[in-house]
Amino acid sequence: MSEEGRNAEELRYRALLALDVFRTDARERLVEGLHDESWRVRRAAAGGFARVPGRAASVERLISVLGERDETGARNAAAEALVSLGSASVGPLVRLLGHVDPDQRKFAADILGQLARPEAEDALVSVLLEDGDLNVRVAAAEALGRMAGRSGARALERTLNDVEPLLRLSALESLAALRQPPPLSDVLPLLNNPLLKRSAYRVLGLIPRLEATELVCRGLGAESRSTREAALVALGQQAALTAPSLRSAMDVAVSQVLQRLPEASGWVASALESEDLELRAGALVVAAVLRSPKLAPLVAEVAQEERLVPEVMRTLACFGPETGRELLASMGRLSFPAREAAGQVLVEMVDASFVPELVQMLDWGELDVKSVAVRALGRTGSRDAVAPLAQLLSDPEMAALAARALVSLATSHRDLVLQVLESALEGGAEPAVLNALVRVGGTAKLPLVRRIASQASVSLRATAVEVVAAVDPVGGLELARSALVDESSSVRAAAVRVIGQLGDASMAELLARALADSALEVQLSALEAVGECGALERAGDLESLVRHPDGAIAFRAVRSLARLGLLRDEVLARAVSHEDHEVVKAALQAGADRGGGEALALELLGHARWDVRAAAARVLADSGGTSSLPTMLAALSLETDTLARRALVDAVERLSGR
Repeated sequence: MSEEGRNAEELRYRALLALDVFRTDARERLVEGLHDESWRVRRAAAGGFARVPGRAASVERLISVLGERDETGARNAAAEALVSLGSASVGPLVRLLGHVDPDQRKFAADILGQLARPEAEDALVSVLLEDGDLNVRVAAAEALGRMAGRSGARALERTLNDVEPLLRLSALESLAALRQPPPLSDVLPLLNNPLLKRSAYRVLGLIPRLEATELVCRGLGAESRSTREAALVALGQQAALTAPSLRSAMDVAVSQVLQRLPEASGWVASALESEDLELRAGALVVAAVLRSPKLAPLVAEVAQEERLVPEVMRTLACFGPETGRELLASMGRLSFPAREAAGQVLVEMVDASFVPELVQMLDWGELDVKSVAVRALGRTGSRDAVAPLAQLLSDPEMAALAARALVSLATSHRDLVLQVLESALEGGAEPAVLNALVRVGGTAKLPLVRRIASQASVSLRATAVEVVAAVDPVGGLELARSALVDESSSVRAAAVRVIGQLGDASMAELLARALADSALEVQLSALEAVGECGALERAGDLESLVRHPDGAIAFRAVRSLARLGLLRDEVLARAVSHEDHEVVKAALQAGADRGGGEALALELLGHARWDVRAAAARVLADSGGTSSLPTMLAALSLETDTLARRALVDAVERLSGR
């Protein structure tokens, strides 16, 4: 197209977009646009009909364009416009199904299929069963495949016995699209028809019964690649529909066929690499039965498709120990999703014989691969796995994982594991090692932990306080008391947390000092602890902190007061006026939790922050009181924020029972 032509096209296109649809000649201007030589202009014209007043008149005019046999572009654009007019098009199009010209009837069926309106179903069924033109009947069959109606499906089933193969094919495809398979007896004769068998396998895949599986398996032995692939697709569909308890019977049926197909590994491998998702799903079913170790990396790669991950995991789990070695050897070449899947399976299938290969994996640079190796080493139960894991206890990135793996090995090699954990702690290991030591050694190791709590690094001292409390509550509280004067705020905060978890109201005096601590993390822990251990004596301190300019402090003060059941109205009002909106929301929720918070929520519907308004709407919805509806509707009419508006709409719908 020349530059001049492009400019002219642009002008016509813009003119249609800017058309005043209330002009008396607007409809005819759009009809002219439907006949434009440019597809962009035709699309603009088709889209314009939805804005023109008087849809019934537009539909009739558009149907008249469908009759212009020599204007293919205009007819297609008119069809597009009729679809955009929705239900207004259905009645006239149904009448068009009775037109003397089969071309018009086919067009009507095609457009009704795109509309997929249930009120057109009966008319399309009549056309499918009674029209004298094959193309019209095929169009009706395809349209019914988009209707999801029961009577349409039954009519399609009746058509499976028609003498016209093209009509039977359309009916099969529509039944597959509707996911409403016909009776097995109706499908059976179609499996031998070269034109129909691929579609017949598709509907077989929707029948999760063993008889259907056995029929599908016949297709696996076909010489034709297209038939084999159709059978694989059907197997994948059946697997997705079959209850887990019935999968073993399905596997037996597949296995019996595979015994006669020594070449199956080759075409299954090819299917696993296909771009077709349904084909890969079916290939996984067959691969699980073949259990060929060489297929394992290809199976793992299918995990790149998230929807197939459960089937990938099941398939790999069906493979034997040799598959584990195949996966280990391939780990460096696998994609990240495949590594994750392979890693999970490896961890489950390894034994002591895998240790050498897993130790080699620890030298790899990729953290995810090393993590798989560490977890797998912990599952080997081998004494030889202890030393390589011990070397990782000083590595900040791997120490926690290695410590957990050593805890697993301690089931068989407790003394050796304790030895390496203690040795690592003496060398200043990570806190996770201390946790592992207590899990393996129990209370017998508490003297060592207490010594660490007084002498080691800050992170170890803080962990020690909480570890002792986990296995010896009385001793843990005693250690926490002494740790309250530790020079490190992290250790003091850990001690306060222990007091909150294990203490009672008698700890109020200790918590008073913590509330006045110079470190924010200690204050925040103390605010939580007051509410946790029920230190009612500290309510006055909390009330004064509700005014604190730091929102984190004021927020926790409100929450702890609510937990103590001591949130007075004047304190609540003070919290609602706080500058930090999180404090306001905490007060709103606290008011609702204690009952009678509707008045506060109504007031906060006018708050400056959108999230507070949304929270107020949710509180009102939960209250179930319909007396607030007028105020909420007024707030909704003024609301400009999308999320707050959504919350208000949901609340109004809940309260009004819609």
